[in-house]
Amino acid sequence: MSLFTTGFRTLFYKESLRFWKVATQTVAAPIVTAMLYLLIFGHVLDGRVEMLDGVSYTAFLIPGLVMMSVLQNAFANSSSSLIQSKITGNLVFILLPPLSHAEILSAYVLASVLRGVVVGFGVFVITAWFAHLTFVAPLWILVFAFLGAAILGTMGVIAGIWAEKFDQLAAFQNFLIMPATFLAGVFYSIQKLPPFWLAVSHFNPFFYMIDGFRYGFFGKSDVSPWMSLAIVSVFFAVLTAIAVNLLKRGYNLRH
Repeated sequence: MSLFTTGFRTLFYKESLRFWKVATQTVAAPIVTAMLYLLIFGHVLDGRVEMLDGVSYTAFLIPGLVMMSVLQNAFANSSSSLIQSKITGNLVFILLPPLSHAEILSAYVLASVLRGVVVGFGVFVITAWFAHLTFVAPLWILVFAFLGAAILGTMGVIAGIWAEKFDQLAAFQNFLIMPATFLAGVFYSIQKLPPFWLAVSHFNPFFYMIDGFRYGFFGKSDVSPWMSLAIVSVFFAVLTAIAVNLLKRGYNLRH
């Protein structure tokens, strides 16, 4: 059966419209936040530190901020939608229609990808004025942007299913998503870290998303983009299997 059924398209439209109707909060606010990061860190550190040979700190920082915005907003879209539906009780209107588990997951994840990419593009448009950026391998930029957004959208589905109230979801975001993002090389190259933290960083899948994304701009990275792609792809496959399994079991969805 084709994935692009009327039910799938309707759910995807609903999830996309949900964030677009409040674009001031879901799109404009993250762009302003990224802009503030750039103004503060770029102003203080540009000309004082160099993370990649021949690349200014501001130029190095911009891809990291773009990818950080993509990841965080993709996660926020699916996770907040599910927890709100569970608390308000309208989740039943998604579970009752003849939608397959793949259709439900795909609709939530694709809407999350859309939001993440829209916000990321907005951050790039605003911040690109502050530094000279190159596009050595644009295909890598697209691959890691979309794959990273899909991963965080899937994580958002898992978090939304697991959480029963907003503070549990906040804990998931504050103690897992935020630290993993900030410790993934958004503001620095992991090669500048002490040996212990350098080793720890290699166990952080968020690092490979950001490092591969940055490679598309400069053709330089801390690890091979092919290695990053392999690790990120495996991580996505594992998360997808977990999300589908939770949906099949109806974990925390059917009371």
